[in-house]
Amino acid sequence: MAKPFSRKGSLQIAEIANDLIDPILARRAGINTLLLASWDEIAGEQFADCSRPERIRWPRQEGPDETGGGFTPGLLTIACEGSRALFLAHQEAELISRVNSFFGFQAISQIRIIQKAIHVPERKPKARPLDPREKSRLAGMLSEIEDPGLRQALERLGTGVLGSKPKRPR
Repeated sequence: MAKPFSRKGSLQIAEIANDLIDPILARRAGINTLLLASWDEIAGEQFADCSRPERIRWPRQEGPDETGGGFTPGLLTIACEGSRALFLAHQEAELISRVNSFFGFQAISQIRIIQKAIHVPERKPKARPLDPREKSRLAGMLSEIEDPGLRQALERLGTGVLGSKPKRPR
């Protein structure tokens, strides 16, 4: 459960809502709000607007002695619109890899696609490309980050933040 206040003041409503919703989603569908929020990046541009994760079912574990204590990857059910489900099925191996990368371990081994109408809220416009001056400024800020994964994530974040601001006249 979220603390009512953080060091810098009060928490956002989204943080409190996620703390309340995540246990319910985990119990009923095996997913969390972070997976739902990151789905556009996981699915990619081609499938972000026509698909969404519905549930993850993991096989029942009998007990640590009977299964050797190992984890068995689950089955991810994805809802997808109409004929695009066929194209999504052809990308199954890539999607499994992306979802497992998101979780940081082999969480799923199979995907089940169901055809269903998907209502996706309107997307914010994409961030504008950065000009060379902004790119060099961002590169300077990230130059001391040693971890390549962290640097790449921070670069995407910085590009999104700087690209969402209107370009300043010189």
